[in-house]
Amino acid sequence: MFDKILVANRGEIAVRIMVACEELGVDTVAIYSEADRNTGHVNYADEAYNVGPAPASESYLDQETIIETARQADADAIHPGYGFLAENAGFARRVEETDGLTWIGPPSDAMEQLGEKTKARSIMTEADVPVVPGTNEPVESVEEVRELGDKYGYPIAIKAEGGGGGRGMKIVHSEENVEDTLESAKREGDAYFGNDSVYVEKYLEAPKHIEVQVLADEHGNVRHLGERECSLQRRHQKVIEEAPSPALSDELREQIGEAARRGVSEAEYTNAGTVEFLVEDGEFFFMEVNTRIQVEHTVTEEVTGLDIVRWQILVSAGEELAFDQESVEIEGHAIEYRINAENPANDFTPMPGLLETYNPPSSIGIRLDHAINQGDEIGGDYDSMIGKLIVDAPDREQCLERSKRALKHFTVEGVHTTIPFHRMMLDDDVFVAGEHTTKYLDEELDEEDIAAAVEQWGSEPGPATGNTAAATHEMTVEVDSKKFDVLVEGDLKSTAAAGTGAETGSSGDSASQQAAGAIAAEMQGTILSVKVSEGDEVDQGDVVCVLEAMKMENDVVASTSGTVADIPIAEGDSVDMGDTLIVLE
Repeated sequence: MFDKILVANRGEIAVRIMVACEELGVDTVAIYSEADRNTGHVNYADEAYNVGPAPASESYLDQETIIETARQADADAIHPGYGFLAENAGFARRVEETDGLTWIGPPSDAMEQLGEKTKARSIMTEADVPVVPGTNEPVESVEEVRELGDKYGYPIAIKAEGGGGGRGMKIVHSEENVEDTLESAKREGDAYFGNDSVYVEKYLEAPKHIEVQVLADEHGNVRHLGERECSLQRRHQKVIEEAPSPALSDELREQIGEAARRGVSEAEYTNAGTVEFLVEDGEFFFMEVNTRIQVEHTVTEEVTGLDIVRWQILVSAGEELAFDQESVEIEGHAIEYRINAENPANDFTPMPGLLETYNPPSSIGIRLDHAINQGDEIGGDYDSMIGKLIVDAPDREQCLERSKRALKHFTVEGVHTTIPFHRMMLDDDVFVAGEHTTKYLDEELDEEDIAAAVEQWGSEPGPATGNTAAATHEMTVEVDSKKFDVLVEGDLKSTAAAGTGAETGSSGDSASQQAAGAIAAEMQGTILSVKVSEGDEVDQGDVVCVLEAMKMENDVVASTSGTVADIPIAEGDSVDMGDTLIVLE
């Protein structure tokens, strides 16, 4: 067994991994960016190391610094969690090739085959697993995409090879949209996964999204742990997941589970992974393999009683799976609700802010995976997740009722959250019947109902906090004849003055007045592109610029018609909530 594991991630998944390590008697090492200095995963770990500035590209994606930090901390393994470098085969290979370090995850070769979606499609075809019609090689040009659109018929999906969780996936509805959509998919894939290669497949109109959890060891044992229902999505990002799926027959459930086992066996895959399928009209099609732990692994743990993260660690340490397929039993029902700092009434736009009140529920059948406390700030540098509420019960009906109680008593103030949306869904006939598809939330659910739920159960966010990071100072201290480099927060002179009773003042600068007709940023983020020029005539609803926030692209639209009078921003600019982006007259 390992002595010390570095967790190359942040937030609730980092804490989740550390919990498993703690129960195994393994010490943990956290890494953090300057934006995460005082966050929950840093406080939970046995040791913590700063790996760079807030941008993920300079911290959580800095492969060389992370490996060097692991060596500095005398860690003997690295667990990547999900997101960031978790599905980066190149990083896994660097860890594998570093003396004294073990990669907690599938082998880099298997990651490369299954993580790149085109290769995965070829492997699944060899394993006699049905795949969605599409390309098994990356596409490079607008002309190729248009030819495929003519072949399969629109809509088609352009997907980043290294993508997952809906990121890097863009839908093309007509030939006219091909160029912009291809550019957007490549840009998002490069920004989040460091890989701008994309492929194309036929876009199924109204499928179910079903995924199968698998575990495989280095001794030839492959197990599946049943399926999860992940069809409730907004912008291809999952919102609510459950296990088992209420929509599968026993026959289809068995077929999908065995197909997942065949596919990962063909790839000589080990460790945890998820095989994702689309189900439509009684048929299932392979979509992709996620070569990592999933956000929603929690519901599988609740209905199987198996600790998937613990088994990730044990398998990487060379241990054999201690159970056969026949002993995997699905008992009861579990549902996970993603509690995100987003405004459901505004197309689930991420809304960073300060958690003025944070009072989660407790009692029987409730699990909460999180890494925050009241008073913490949900920043705009990473994703919008506050935590995950997992509810379990003997059956789905009771699980839904128990969920109502849990969400009713989940109090968050200071930021918009998805809690009102979740409460609304528990009274939605289609969701309660388990008949929702991947299109239900984006295309069928009434936006006025969502707005009414936010009005009834939501809370008004507090004022934008902006950049509240305290000034820091590096200094050297000596303890027991040993020198340590430390980082001190705050103004050292002011701190010293306060200690002697001196008073310090405040600049008291007030926010500048926004220009009349201004279109303001609704969140912190980075300008990806500007779609208008001075003098252009725009209509209400026209896209004027694209803002990236929390690793998602958000179209900024004109709320009224007018003429573009001023554009105080440019591509690449960082903006804060409330900043003026475009001025109309």
